[in-house]
Amino acid sequence: MRDWPGSSTDAVNGMDMSTAQNRGQIVNIRFSYSVLGSKLFPCTEPFRIETAERVQHNTPDESAAAGAPGDAPGSIQSLVAHNRGPFMIHDHMRFKKKWSLPMTRRTFIQSGLALGLGRSVAAAVRHKGIEEAVKILTGATDRGQVAAAVLHVVQENNSVTRAFGKAASEEAMFILGSISKPISTTALMTLFERGEFKLDDPVKKFLPQFAGDRRESVTMRHLLTHVSGLPDQLPENNELRSRHAPLSEFAEHVMRTPLQFAPGSKFQYSSMAILLAARVAEKISGTEIRTLVERAVFQPLEMQHSAQGLGRFTLESMVPCQTEHAAPESGSGDPKAKDWDWNSRWWRGFGAPWGGTHASAPDLGKFLAEFLNEKGACLKPETARLMVRNHNPPGVTPRGLGWNVGSSAGSKGCSERTFGHTGSTGTIAWADPATRTLCVVLTSLPAQATQPHPRDLAANAIGASTE
Repeated sequence: MRDWPGSSTDAVNGMDMSTAQNRGQIVNIRFSYSVLGSKLFPCTEPFRIETAERVQHNTPDESAAAGAPGDAPGSIQSLVAHNRGPFMIHDHMRFKKKWSLPMTRRTFIQSGLALGLGRSVAAAVRHKGIEEAVKILTGATDRGQVAAAVLHVVQENNSVTRAFGKAASEEAMFILGSISKPISTTALMTLFERGEFKLDDPVKKFLPQFAGDRRESVTMRHLLTHVSGLPDQLPENNELRSRHAPLSEFAEHVMRTPLQFAPGSKFQYSSMAILLAARVAEKISGTEIRTLVERAVFQPLEMQHSAQGLGRFTLESMVPCQTEHAAPESGSGDPKAKDWDWNSRWWRGFGAPWGGTHASAPDLGKFLAEFLNEKGACLKPETARLMVRNHNPPGVTPRGLGWNVGSSAGSKGCSERTFGHTGSTGTIAWADPATRTLCVVLTSLPAQATQPHPRDLAANAIGASTE
């Protein structure tokens, strides 16, 4: 395959496509925008040269300026794209002898028109994706499947936020479930920036009780990338919750629970690993995790509708979960669990670093934007980049620090550069640097209540619109 890079000013690698011997070849044409019939579309796919013809420039001056090869005053190349219809390089894209494309006043205007129309087409596609997501969430709330939801999407400089069902406003606050993990990890990483710990420090350095049974080899990085060997939930989880045990007691049980595999050898999603990481943050900072998250994350990012636990907000101001058919740790609608389930005053105020954060969709968008735009409000850009790259070895599920990373971290159509997280409470949030898109869907319907879940269908509509 011949590679033919180009734009209105780039050089072309010496292919005379007006000659017969080049017809039928496959070339990659990387113009920012191409002309397809009377419309303009991004040009990113291989094209086969089917025909080629030479034509006159409009004026002798233009012919001389173009410096067309041989005796011909200029050339137009007519191409056919695979599955895309005819593709015409018009006369404002003539070639010089060194195969560069002149930028005359006429071509500047035409190139600007192409860019503008191309952006309009892309914007129309994105708008269609948002319309589809709105339709999905409207339908889910209208038929009573989902009690409340909020959608928040930012693409380039355009932002859309919509509330559905019983969500009182676009700033309605939902319990995030496991999206809490990257938030509490971010608070911890502000201590990393101060040199308080290194990623490969053993956890035992900060929690001396965490010893024996290969625990000495567990590092901070292992905790944050789900390869520590710790379980997701403790066997005695419900018992601890039912008597409203403090976070410190949960941590004591985690430090005694057996590892399920050699640290670093495999991936196993672990809420308890994030708990231990948060406990280290508390030990280093001398501040409980709820306060640390508020000071280190919410305040710098101006997340005014967020709290680790309830904070300054009331239980009544939070969107309740539809706990029926939810995860076992939610109480699963069991009347005996009303005192500790996801809707209980105790759990909402507990502020579990692995699942107890409350936030509005726009606030969660601010959090994603800290990593997408690297503005350095709460983390240095290099730390933000460190968190959203894979830290696990080949053959082990990719994972960032607190984040899921790769295309699976987002929705249909997301790139490998995507980072994000879901929550068992019925939430999803991701950002894709390749398309400058961030997507947040918060719902009151637990993730395991139905498949496919409306949050995923709505997020897929956004992701697919960026392809």
